Amino acid sequence: MDVNSALNTGLQGFQEAQSRISEAAQNIASQQVTDATKDSVDTKDLTESLVDLKSAENDAKANANVVKTASDVLGTIIDINV
Repeated sequence: MDVNSALNTGLQGFQEAQSRISEAAQNIASQQVTDATKDSVDTKDLTESLVDLKSAENDAKANANVVKTASDVLGTIIDINV
């Protein structure tokens, strides 16, 4: 895998994670409490959305690390060739 490919893969993965974060956050925000004295929130949906949110956050961090590493490698290659 070349550096450009790694940068593109990391960026694409980060964008996909960002989209999943937005979707999970929207699902969490759209939970409605109709009666505060009862369990009116669907805890299964809320739990799944929270897990999706955390998973997407971890994916975003991992892909950001891929981009950083590829950038560091590219910087090293440029330094060597100068």
